[in-house]
Amino acid sequence: MAVIIFVIVASIISVALATLGTATFYTSYVPSACYGNQNNGVMIAAASDLLYGSGGICGKVFNVTCTGPTNPVPHPCTGKSVVVKIVDHCPGCGGTLDLSREAFATIANPVAGIINIDYYR
Repeated sequence: MAVIIFVIVASIISVALATLGTATFYTSYVPSACYGNQNNGVMIAAASDLLYGSGGICGKVFNVTCTGPTNPVPHPCTGKSVVVKIVDHCPGCGGTLDLSREAFATIANPVAGIINIDYYR
């Protein structure tokens, strides 16, 4: 019983701490603004100008969940969340986070192109 209560409270807290945003995806991961030619795998993301600042966000990890469409693609969300590491800067990109294609596909149908998200560290 205590475990169930803990899970419910943890879920409520994580939702309360989430920030609203949008996500797009990209497919060329190296080089990156944070790590140059170092390969950081595929569960990665680039941060928009607002988040990137002077690069202090490099290496931070975010939990990202699709919350719905931003365009006519109905029901793009898979119902899953993904954890991504910020490895790049996405200057002028159309979303808050620019996810790797693999990370985007975990939480939404890539056909959507751009989705609404909740994200938190």
